[in-house]
Amino acid sequence: MSDRPLPTVILPGYLAADYEYRELASALEQHGVPTAIVPVKKSTWLPTLGGRSIVPILRLLHATAIRVRREFNTEQINLVGHSAGGWISRIYMGEKPYCIHGDVTPDAGLWNARAYINTLVCLGTPQTSLERWTKRNLDFVSQNYPGAFYSNVRYVCIAGKAVFGQRSWKTWLAYNSYTLTCGNGNCWGDGITPISAAHLEGAENLVFDDVYHSPKPGRLWYGSPEVVDRWANQLKIKN
Repeated sequence: MSDRPLPTVILPGYLAADYEYRELASALEQHGVPTAIVPVKKSTWLPTLGGRSIVPILRLLHATAIRVRREFNTEQINLVGHSAGGWISRIYMGEKPYCIHGDVTPDAGLWNARAYINTLVCLGTPQTSLERWTKRNLDFVSQNYPGAFYSNVRYVCIAGKAVFGQRSWKTWLAYNSYTLTCGNGNCWGDGITPISAAHLEGAENLVFDDVYHSPKPGRLWYGSPEVVDRWANQLKIKN
């Protein structure tokens, strides 16, 4: 296998658009990692609201993965999933048909991709949830593919330690988000995902101080160039 890093596909987070990840893609390219972003728009997520099927996202992820593999003439790629993009990537890799919403048949071909994935990097991904709208999809993932489930895939889970959740106006959003995710609002996280929910048993679990969940001017997030510098080498390690 060549020493050149495998091409990498970025799957944006829930309700995010592809253009918000250009900085992240550019930073990875600077590290010599060929990168493509799944072409989602904010409107792409609308059919998935309320805990409904994420099949529309799986279709775009699958099409992007096939295109990148053909373009670079490679058997394997890496995936980088931000927020919900991480657990959606786990559905994509898994062999169980994602038919829990009744909108596709078991032969849809939108999963069972683990043989083509070398490394999955999850950025601020809530790997568990107590929120009733999200719980059905995440339960499908955690019950069928607990922890770093596939031995042929490298799992890297990165959490940010930027906000301690408290019942105050400054940290109200973090407190409530943490509570809905792990049941405890008084903990550290990236402002949306608590550290405890961002990690998987058996994965390479990392915590980065002062890193927030989403891009916002004047603060660091997982895709800021100086933060990407800290985890890009994870994509250069091959199984």
